[in-house]
Amino acid sequence: MTDNARTTKAGDVADARRVALRFVVTIGILSFFADFTYEGSRSIIGPYLATLQASGTVVGVITGFGELLGYTLRLLSGRLADATSRYWTVTIVGYVVQMTSVPALALTHSWPAAAALIVLERVGKAIRNPPRDVMLSHAGKRIGGYGWTFGLHEALDQFGAVVGPLAVAAVLAHERSYRTAFAVLFAPAAVNLSLVLLARALYPTPQDLDVSPRGGPDSRLPISFWIYLTGAVLVAAGFADYPLIAFHFSRTGTISGEAIAVFYAIAMAVSGTGSLVLGSLFDRFGFVVLVALTLVSTLFAPLVFLGNFWVALIGAAIWGLGTGVHESIIPAAVAPMIAARHRAFAFGLFTAAYGIFWFAGSAAIGILYDLSLPAVIAFCTVTQLAAVPIFMWVGSRARRRNPA
Repeated sequence: MTDNARTTKAGDVADARRVALRFVVTIGILSFFADFTYEGSRSIIGPYLATLQASGTVVGVITGFGELLGYTLRLLSGRLADATSRYWTVTIVGYVVQMTSVPALALTHSWPAAAALIVLERVGKAIRNPPRDVMLSHAGKRIGGYGWTFGLHEALDQFGAVVGPLAVAAVLAHERSYRTAFAVLFAPAAVNLSLVLLARALYPTPQDLDVSPRGGPDSRLPISFWIYLTGAVLVAAGFADYPLIAFHFSRTGTISGEAIAVFYAIAMAVSGTGSLVLGSLFDRFGFVVLVALTLVSTLFAPLVFLGNFWVALIGAAIWGLGTGVHESIIPAAVAPMIAARHRAFAFGLFTAAYGIFWFAGSAAIGILYDLSLPAVIAFCTVTQLAAVPIFMWVGSRARRRNPA
């Protein structure tokens, strides 16, 4: 190969990397406005349901059922995306459903009506996530690794989850009206939908960014996938939803309404920053990072449910770090296990099982909350700790297959 040819090839690779990076950043920006919208609303859902006379059990079941549909329906959307290869179409439909559900909460006056929209928002997220994650995974190897790709996206995504709750807190401080706060979220929702359509026009075929072999493993899911899934669902079962945590803060008077939203913003800031840093560490060190983060995340329950203002704030930050693990490292670990042509289905299947256990865990945590706070803490801690040896086994198997 001549020097000119080498230079041309190197230039093409650099150009492709820049395109892949711009694509990930573009998806991250539109996700910023998505999180601005729905995380802004989720920061006050617990207290809002409390004003509508919902109990702790009701809050736990509603949020858990929303997560159930929000994850199990990903199996169908992932299968549909793989079967049709219409990744953008499925993604856009999901964003439309999700972004229209949140501002509509401003029109509700009973907890069943609010619950329907809370669940519908999760359905929208379920529809759009698997095809969107597959499109992101195509850029993974091009810009340095799956952990970095999902971590970078999650950092941009979670920045919106910081701004949204802060904006909601500002509205509540001024207006003292949850419905006004929900109505204000129409603006970022509209921006998100506009950016989704723009991204579709700019990057119509993200699969062209993929440098993975086109063949890859067959349609069978490897044993490591199933073992890893076992550990992941244990983590999901023991991870309390923030609406229930916020409900606890509101019910006990530990934290004021505005501060509850600020706590959530801080948790999301930790989540986004952690995702960016820890995604890179995962690419370098593998499952040892996930094991360490799982151990740290178990501390959230005693801190948020038993602590005073400052201890609860630390607990909320640790809870946010755990959220970052859910949204970045966990899908980053799945991507290299599965061939690109089956990845949407694998993401969907993985998150469907994840959601079933999230729902079961959320419902159990809500019921236990009405009965015994120590039981809640024990349940959250033990289920997450049970995942640690499983992650260690999967990490050991991955090292044997891909030695440094």
